[in-house]
Amino acid sequence: MTPSEQRRLRFRNIPLRIVLPNLVTLLALCMGLTAIRYGIEGRFETAVTAVMAAAVLDGLDGRLARAIKGTSRFGAELDSLSDFVDFGVAPGLLLYLWTLHEIKGLGWFAVLVFAIAGALRLARFNVTMDDPTKPAWHAEFFVGMPAPAGAVTVLLPLYLHFSVLELPASKAMTPFYIVYVLGIAFLMASRIPHFSGKRIGRIPRDLVIPVLFGVGVTALLLAIYPMELLAVLSVAFLAAIPLSVRRYNKLAKAEAEKAAALKEA
Repeated sequence: MTPSEQRRLRFRNIPLRIVLPNLVTLLALCMGLTAIRYGIEGRFETAVTAVMAAAVLDGLDGRLARAIKGTSRFGAELDSLSDFVDFGVAPGLLLYLWTLHEIKGLGWFAVLVFAIAGALRLARFNVTMDDPTKPAWHAEFFVGMPAPAGAVTVLLPLYLHFSVLELPASKAMTPFYIVYVLGIAFLMASRIPHFSGKRIGRIPRDLVIPVLFGVGVTALLLAIYPMELLAVLSVAFLAAIPLSVRRYNKLAKAEAEKAAALKEA
């Protein structure tokens, strides 16, 4: 290849469909960093909103890339780095600035453990994402709590503080918050299966109206009672973990029995 051909290859135009998902990812990264800024300023409710916006954008960029066929290795790496900041660093710092700093050593230890768990979770996801040996039913589950879900659920004490329950941000309660953060970090780093929701495809025709009604009611509740709704959703997600484990074990057992039957035949 001649030098002129190499230069043309290096500076060739990049399709807009490749750029758009990366722009959404960068916007999510900006939301995560903005959440940290609002936390430093003591505006924790606004900071929570920024983290939620980052989670929504994180869910959109991948779907947008697949819909317009704009996936790329660069976009995947950028998404992982953005997720680490948005869901591994920002939530822990918000909790530390809110009340974990009351017990500085243990509070900062919990923040570090949460960030490390987020990094390990993202790294494991990247490594196993394209594993061709996985059974098809594995697509129904995440291995460990996803980083966005971990970021949303770890902020549960903050939701309860700003909800009608007004959970106190006192030094006496800080040890319980630290234990909770470490528990969420364990779920992220563990291999406990969680429902992924990836198999949710088309909505049956007879359920379109109920689904639209449910989405509308959820949007209204989020606008009127944001902290209360986020707390309910976090508790519901945690309560669903035993169900996902049970479903995973059932499918794994069925597959093992099928493999044994084929082997005997």
